[in-house]
Amino acid sequence: MRANDENGTPAEAGNGAADGSAPVRFDTKIAVLLRADLEPWQRLNVTAFLVSGLGTAAPEVIGEPYEDADGTPYLPMFRQPVLVFEGTKEVLAAAHGRALSRGLPAAVFTSDLFATGNDRDNRAAVRSVCRDALDLVGMAVYGPRNAVDKVLKGARMHP
Repeated sequence: MRANDENGTPAEAGNGAADGSAPVRFDTKIAVLLRADLEPWQRLNVTAFLVSGLGTAAPEVIGEPYEDADGTPYLPMFRQPVLVFEGTKEVLAAAHGRALSRGLPAAVFTSDLFATGNDRDNRAAVRSVCRDALDLVGMAVYGPRNAVDKVLKGARMHP
């Protein structure tokens, strides 16, 4: 039987040692997959936009707020690492299909979004294209580690 944390969500595997020295191995994975032909500024922009959606769909990925020694409060962030991968347009399309078929929470960024300047136009640009015709340049996915690993088949860690 798995233990639950203070929020009632399953505790992550590997949280073992009471002194906090044991490495944490999460049962879940947050991953971003970027198309390999993006410019550096595009990679950063796409990654930032993609991960912003995960906390709303999967609130358990958000940790507690931060505070420095002076008591200055800071916003909470993800409670686990975000792994960034890259792949070809074909790898991205295949990963998209696998994520959807597994019902994993996913965010998408299409090439059309580089030409828009606001959320309304972004949503309209995605809505105007059928799922299989989306020109994906990136996606973020969250779920059980083994399921996300299967979604990312053919991708490699971002250099």
